[in-house]
Amino acid sequence: MNGGYHLGPRCDQSPLAGSIFGREEETQQLRERLLSRRSFLFHGPAGVGKTLLLSVLLPELSKVQYSPKNSTPQVLYRNLGETLIAGQDQFLRTRGLASLQNKTAIATKGLVRDALRDSGYLIVVDHLVRPSQAMAAAIRELRVSCSVPVVAVSRSDHMEDAGFVLQSFSDRKERLALRNFDPEAAAQFATWCAGKENLQAENIAQFLEKIVEFSAGNPGAMLHMIRMARSSKYLHDGHIKVTPLYIDYKLATVDGA
Repeated sequence: MNGGYHLGPRCDQSPLAGSIFGREEETQQLRERLLSRRSFLFHGPAGVGKTLLLSVLLPELSKVQYSPKNSTPQVLYRNLGETLIAGQDQFLRTRGLASLQNKTAIATKGLVRDALRDSGYLIVVDHLVRPSQAMAAAIRELRVSCSVPVVAVSRSDHMEDAGFVLQSFSDRKERLALRNFDPEAAAQFATWCAGKENLQAENIAQFLEKIVEFSAGNPGAMLHMIRMARSSKYLHDGHIKVTPLYIDYKLATVDGA
């Protein structure tokens, strides 16, 4: 793929990826931000579709490096190194580098910085969870020392989620939010998902009304609960047992947090 862009199997491969329901305006806003090739913070609650939108839009751009879950600066640099190699970056090719397997964290960082410096790449750092001062420093280093724009992706634009990275995006104009659906759009989305999943029950209308309420309009949460409802565990006499399903959903999301 052009410019070394690589999401691969780590990206959200939702069946909704080809048609992002109800996100036309947000898709265009994100596209314009990405095309400007300027740094910004892209934020929204878990399950709202940030990675999904990125997976649709990033292939439209050239010279993009995508880094999935980023727990430490070392993981970030290794992810970037792998995508540079996968994209056959010219700088690394001249070094004859085909793998980072035997490289130390320091060596990997140096190679990646040299490859990125004044390269024209756009860096997307996804799934930031309460990033540390060290991670914030690594992102600043990419922006300043390597002169590459960075799109940082977090669950919110608050300190508890964006962490120390927030200090680099102090201006509200440097932030783009992706929000849950409003009640009307959420109801339409739930109905559409139930149809796509061929979910049938005598109390389907009541079930969908409840998951819209329980999810607060979060599309990922609604889709998850609709898929859970296909299990015979939550069916009795043709009715979906909403309360047990929701309890199990909450327990699963807490365990997976």
